[in-house]
Amino acid sequence: VSGTPGWDAQGTKKDKVKGERPNRPPSPAQNNIVGCRISHHWRENGGMITFWRGTVLEQVAINPFLYLVKYDGVDCVYGLELTRDDRILALQVYPEKVDSAQVPDPILANTIIGRSVEHIFEGELGLRKQWKGMVLSQAPVFKSWFYITYEKDPILYMYELLDDFREGDLRIIPDMDEIVPPDVDMEVRDDLIGKSVEYANQDGSKRVGVVIHQVEARPSVYFIKFEDDFHIYVYDLVKKM
Repeated sequence: VSGTPGWDAQGTKKDKVKGERPNRPPSPAQNNIVGCRISHHWRENGGMITFWRGTVLEQVAINPFLYLVKYDGVDCVYGLELTRDDRILALQVYPEKVDSAQVPDPILANTIIGRSVEHIFEGELGLRKQWKGMVLSQAPVFKSWFYITYEKDPILYMYELLDDFREGDLRIIPDMDEIVPPDVDMEVRDDLIGKSVEYANQDGSKRVGVVIHQVEARPSVYFIKFEDDFHIYVYDLVKKM
């Protein structure tokens, strides 16, 4: 893979848009847009208008207005209330859905899902850097892509990983955490979906979010959507409890 998570091949920081990111079609219950291409303008806090194109990956069950979106040219996945956010302007939903071809090698896909990995990115001047992370699942809609997160940047990314694995740029590493602790009750973990969580920053400030998804291959790992951010954060909540 060229670049690093959130960086391009030249080593230039990609726009992760902390606190900014990307008119109202019918309610999500009446208009299933999962798998559709979309485009819209976005009003930044300073008033600047930017333009975005992407694909709707999934609708969050506990909040039907919240969608996970993969924008063109951006490696991470965003969570947005597409039909409610006043900063989203001129939302266009294109009726033709993306052709969701099946993963080319399901056996190989199952080999990497749920595993801790080292992922090699090539940056400026050909410098190669290893990022430790975890392959979470096959991505929706784009079946040859995978959800992945990284130890030093615990947000939800999406890459085509099978070629990286074949070429040695994605390597499975041993991880004691791959076995779910036997003393953790599955029902307790299931009950976390939809619960509010509070995260303390190093500066003493706090962030409030909601648990929106449990990772099937790693049941102690969850997706969290914070109120002040469009990124989807990935945390092992059993470790933090």
